[in-house]
Amino acid sequence: MAYEFKLPDLGEGLTEGEVARWLVTEGQEVAEDDPLVEIQTDKTTVEIPSPAAGKVARIFVEEGQVVPVGTVLVVIGDSPDEVAPAAHDSVREGVAASPRAAQVGARAEKSRATPLVRKFARELGVDIESVAGSGAGGRITEQDVRSAAGAVAPAADERRQQLRGIRRLIAEHMATAHREIPPVTWVEECDFESVDLSLLIPTVLKACALSLQEYPELNARLEGDEIVYLERYDFGVAVQTEQGLVVPVVRGCDARPGEELAADLERLAAAAREGKLQPEELRGSTFTVTSAGKLAGLFHTPIVNHPEVAILGVGRIAPRPVVRDGEVVIRRTGAITVTFDHRVVDGARAAEFGLAVIARLAEPAT
Repeated sequence: MAYEFKLPDLGEGLTEGEVARWLVTEGQEVAEDDPLVEIQTDKTTVEIPSPAAGKVARIFVEEGQVVPVGTVLVVIGDSPDEVAPAAHDSVREGVAASPRAAQVGARAEKSRATPLVRKFARELGVDIESVAGSGAGGRITEQDVRSAAGAVAPAADERRQQLRGIRRLIAEHMATAHREIPPVTWVEECDFESVDLSLLIPTVLKACALSLQEYPELNARLEGDEIVYLERYDFGVAVQTEQGLVVPVVRGCDARPGEELAADLERLAAAAREGKLQPEELRGSTFTVTSAGKLAGLFHTPIVNHPEVAILGVGRIAPRPVVRDGEVVIRRTGAITVTFDHRVVDGARAAEFGLAVIARLAEPAT
């Protein structure tokens, strides 16, 4: 008996997911709980085990495609010919939820090809989804790919790569933030002489949490015509990985000691670089902090992490000449930036918040 496996809801609010990588091939025998597929969602990858034992009869969604929750991904058991009509009906039902998903589902039906043909297409730089299949049932053949390669061969001085995985999610998230938020950035110098740089980010998180209690409009979000003030201090921290920028969430930055925040941050950063973050570790931030360390430059203007309304950046910290009590001295300094949503936050309030953070960093609590 055929088992139709549909994309499950992997977390709160999930409506769609990307097939990052298939761990099986058509015709392969799998046991229950064997690794089946990797799904990319919310900047993390989740490995899903097979819910049933049997032969992989047909894979309906290609790697790199985004489909809504409930879409049939694969059929296990029976022969491909016996299960194809029912599975195709389920795919059409699943993709009907949104125009974007319907486009993806249509491409999934069109791009029926064996893993070998898909690999051949990648080697020739051919977008398999743009190829019309001439084989039985619309299957794409190697000759179809060869013909397409002649028509769409890239120029000798260019290389094309499909936008997918974390990079696709980053692109979508940044586009949303740019479209929705009118940003303004405030910049000021900060004296870091009293800060233990090995605990820089935890110290900044603590200073931000205490300052946001005084300026709550920066720890908020805009929902329709309402400003929602958040009375928790769960901060996203930008972490660069080989796959792209990931923003895990450090919880309770107002109440936990710096050493505990540092340990949590180290654990989350390691999991981010290894691609092992859980979906819940990427959700629910109220404010974001970002620092690129030695690569940060004098200062930067980060994009607000939508749906938040503010983000704080730390520039490169280095010994620089400054004036103190009328004399030029060398102090360890760097820039603090606050980029904010001007619909919710006034410039004066953002500046006052930034100065409050700087004051706490200049004289951290002992």
